[in-house]
Amino acid sequence: MTRHRNIASAVLVMAMIVSSCGGDDESADDTVPRIDRPATTAAPDRERGVTPTTAAATETTAAPETTAAPSSDLTAIAGGDAERPREQLPPEPTTPTDTHFADYGVNPFVDPAEDALSTFAVDVDTGSYTLMRAWINSGFLPDPDMVRVEEYVNYFDGGYTAPEDSTFAVFADGGPAPYWDTRNDIVRIGIKAREVTERHRQNVNLTLVVDVSGSMQEQGKLEMVQDSLAVLIDELDRLDSVAIVAYESDAHVVLEPTPVSDADEIIRAIDRLDAGGSTNAEAGLTLGYDLADEAYDRDEVNRVILLSDGVANVGNTGPGSILEEIGERARRGIDLVTIGVGISTYNDVLLEQLADQGDGWYAYVDTREEAERLFQEQLTTSLETVARDAKVQVEFDPGYVEEYRLIGFENRAVADEDFRDDEVDAGEINAGHTVTALYEVALTRDAYRDDAAFATVHMRWMDATTGRSEEISGDITTALLADRFDETNAEFQLVTSVAAYAEVLRASEWVRGLDLDEILEEAEDLPWREIDDDAAEEFLDLLEEAVRLDR
Repeated sequence: MTRHRNIASAVLVMAMIVSSCGGDDESADDTVPRIDRPATTAAPDRERGVTPTTAAATETTAAPETTAAPSSDLTAIAGGDAERPREQLPPEPTTPTDTHFADYGVNPFVDPAEDALSTFAVDVDTGSYTLMRAWINSGFLPDPDMVRVEEYVNYFDGGYTAPEDSTFAVFADGGPAPYWDTRNDIVRIGIKAREVTERHRQNVNLTLVVDVSGSMQEQGKLEMVQDSLAVLIDELDRLDSVAIVAYESDAHVVLEPTPVSDADEIIRAIDRLDAGGSTNAEAGLTLGYDLADEAYDRDEVNRVILLSDGVANVGNTGPGSILEEIGERARRGIDLVTIGVGISTYNDVLLEQLADQGDGWYAYVDTREEAERLFQEQLTTSLETVARDAKVQVEFDPGYVEEYRLIGFENRAVADEDFRDDEVDAGEINAGHTVTALYEVALTRDAYRDDAAFATVHMRWMDATTGRSEEISGDITTALLADRFDETNAEFQLVTSVAAYAEVLRASEWVRGLDLDEILEEAEDLPWREIDDDAAEEFLDLLEEAVRLDR
């Protein structure tokens, strides 16, 4: 299919397709809103026949219409005071040796005439990206099996505006990208959860489960954990509570649930941690959940945080068997967050799958700076869960779409028929979290000529407070697609560059012929200064180093 694009087209404006607190199935309106460019930013008619029109945000439920405030060029539619006695340096670079990763494959192109639905559980994990950074900084290109594209993309904010009067805002934009077939469009779907201020968030009961086995003596892993926890304690509120369990061959309680008002005692307990012995992660998590049960309060946030290199060589050693042993306690509102450390002797599979099955999320800490970013900017501001079992289903119109491909989320696939089955486990989203999904889509000529609504996005979740099922949806039209890559906004250019980088690292068949040098050449000309995010500049540095290592 030949693609005609108009160079004189206006700069793309990203549109919010829905912004709603939703409602239960009985009250939901079946009407699906059309997504259009706001009138103030409408582009002139283009050669391919796109004629943007004016439309306000339309709810799919009976809730009042809301429109998120503009942010940059994104337009919406649809603690303790204890002093740390020491500061550890990041561990010295080392050679990856006993490491465990899983190959989940690469999503294929799909003909919507055969399967018009693409369904996946949301994922806010970022561990795959920061683990890659640790490998690059240690002088190694990452193992292809450790690359999960969605975790690379979701490391970056996306530039979405949080809703003020609803649970989620959902955005969409797109255009061609030079890293893939430029006859196709890359469509970005962004989800932003409502934010909760520190003043208004619920009190938190944290149970820290710390791996103190012999492998944690290597590379300063335990010291990294201790410094990370010191950052965390400093960010918590005095009314929050912390308990600590340590495990090696067996597990033991280091600290009973203690209010953060007594931060000195908590820090002393953290400093007493010492590594040695085998690794019984099952015993550690079982005892951790026992403590979490004791401190459980249904009106507060209850969470277990596992800090480990993922090695497990005593007791049950697989994520499924460990959580099966823990049983219902992992599903009664006590979420599990896993934090990985170290390169050598590291089990990415265990930590990532434990977080998924434990209704939490997975991150990786490689430097003190990352610990500060994670515990200061992310974990403490997003402790409150706003949605459970969140799923996304995109329905493509076979009359306008020749084929489509979801980039990433291979191990988060959900059967299409399970989208509205609320018994099916999916993803949890905390306050302020963002999720970005990218699709490569081949559209017909008629799609551009007709200003077509070529896809409909549905999002479904259970409200974490009420337990009610809620669903929102909205259309994606060709009016939201730019004619050229340089007409898309800076965040779109960033995440597509990051995704292409991940695709090359994992040897995806859909970017054969593309190499890291070409991505770097393109990325160096991108408008990085328009993105107020140090991670964007750091990505460019990592890309340059990856090119050097590849050579």
